[in-house]
Amino acid sequence: MPPVPPPAFGFRGPGPDRSELLRDRPDELRARWPAARVLVVDAEGNARFHGSDEAPEAGRGADFAEELPAAASFLGLDGDTAWFALPHESLPEPLPGRIGLRDAAMRWPALDAAALAQARALVHWQQRNRHCGGCGELLVLVRAGYSARCPACGLEHYPRTDAAIIVAVTDGARLLLGRQASWPPNRWSVLAGFVEPGESLEQTVAREVMEEAGVPVLSCTYAASQPWPFPAALMVGFHAEGAPVEPVVSDELEQARWFSAADIHAGVASGELLLSPRLSISRWLIDSWLAGQPGA
Repeated sequence: MPPVPPPAFGFRGPGPDRSELLRDRPDELRARWPAARVLVVDAEGNARFHGSDEAPEAGRGADFAEELPAAASFLGLDGDTAWFALPHESLPEPLPGRIGLRDAAMRWPALDAAALAQARALVHWQQRNRHCGGCGELLVLVRAGYSARCPACGLEHYPRTDAAIIVAVTDGARLLLGRQASWPPNRWSVLAGFVEPGESLEQTVAREVMEEAGVPVLSCTYAASQPWPFPAALMVGFHAEGAPVEPVVSDELEQARWFSAADIHAGVASGELLLSPRLSISRWLIDSWLAGQPGA
């Protein structure tokens, strides 16, 4: 059997060393700020920068302020160079250039794209969690942006990550793919869904596949994971064995069907089957299954 392709999808890293202990050392962070690389992220999750060049950074810390701004969040270290994120709305003047995270993942170096994914998710959490869920008081960011403390009731709040599974289900000879009605014509992908409270990842795999396609899952194994900051998910990838029954969709999918390796190759070649871009773990799961098929 041919080897499974190594994970090579977007946002997997390596990103900056997160250097968590530095979050509690404000004096050292202030000292690193002037020479730091800065990623500016707007409310839509785009990176913003000067000029027309889609550069991985908007500038160095000293280009924005002499002192470390209260709105800046520490992302980590690349060697001796610190990385920080700034919300675009905190700047006195808007930056004209912009690039979305998906485009950056395909065009920027891996480290820069991983840093932007981290910055986007962190800034999104900060902007949408300004008030305490316990008493409603305005929160104060602490620990270099990775925690928020309520000055009234003392509650501490932390960035949210939504766990989701994504699974390549096979009956041994075919791969189960589905499509949503909102997708572009001919776009198909493996199945995915969010983990519910009190549910294991394996339970989520079985539930989601049954809910979306009516296919019982007989077994599953972990494959790889991908941070998916749109806005704050973690995609946990699995390979699974499913019963060879005819798929029956619910209202979550428009269609679901089994594809042989020949079906996939022929469909892609003719343009009648569009797969996810190589940016995503969904495409890697499909490629991994294809690599294990006879004649691959």
